[in-house]
Amino acid sequence: MPQINNLLGTLKKALKSHGLTYARVAIHLDLTEASVKRLFSEQQISLQRLEQICQLMQMEISDLVQLMNEQQPQLQQLTREQEEEITRDLMLLLVTVCVLNRWTMEEILDWYKISEHDCLQKLIQLDKLKLIELLPRNKIKLRVATNFGWREGGPIQQFFQEKIAQEFFKARFDNQDEYLLVLNGMLSPASHKEFQRKLKRVAREFDELNNQDAGLPLEERKGVTLVLAARHWNYGLFKPLLNK
Repeated sequence: MPQINNLLGTLKKALKSHGLTYARVAIHLDLTEASVKRLFSEQQISLQRLEQICQLMQMEISDLVQLMNEQQPQLQQLTREQEEEITRDLMLLLVTVCVLNRWTMEEILDWYKISEHDCLQKLIQLDKLKLIELLPRNKIKLRVATNFGWREGGPIQQFFQEKIAQEFFKARFDNQDEYLLVLNGMLSPASHKEFQRKLKRVAREFDELNNQDAGLPLEERKGVTLVLAARHWNYGLFKPLLNK
């Protein structure tokens, strides 16, 4: 029902933006204006009627659905408390990472040792956090903006830094799909800021590729973790050699 409400709300806005009244719709549908008003108020518009109304605006039903999705408020960031809630529950964190990578519930159950009941409970929890919308038949719809990210220095980032960083850098990075580059230099503040802007652009391009490949079957995608970091840093190894 919420989706029907949203779709009809979008339809009303679309009609208004096209300068179309209920009276004009009634003529197009060969109905009375009162009948059209009743269709909207009782939310009893059939797919055939919906298609006819869309044709009046030179739109497809798919165009209307896309417009509805674009108008839905999207989450850009969780609160610190919400991130803490996720980090306290390893299973919830696992399901969160999976859904952010467009996994279905069936794929999560297939890959991990989690019961259907427990997985559903975690998805309901993410629905309450407004991270996803849990649809009929346990379909998952992401509710995050394209620029969604974890809080800088927040619980999620701290968790990954503390728990995963050591494991991540244990690799030799000598496989075909691995790459490690360590640079060291001396930059002016202006050059450092320019380099940070370039890093952010690379991060955006990574997100774009991730979104582009989201529609591919899971077996055609591999998990990739990208670490980008730049800071003023002197090697601790050289500290004993410094003049005080």
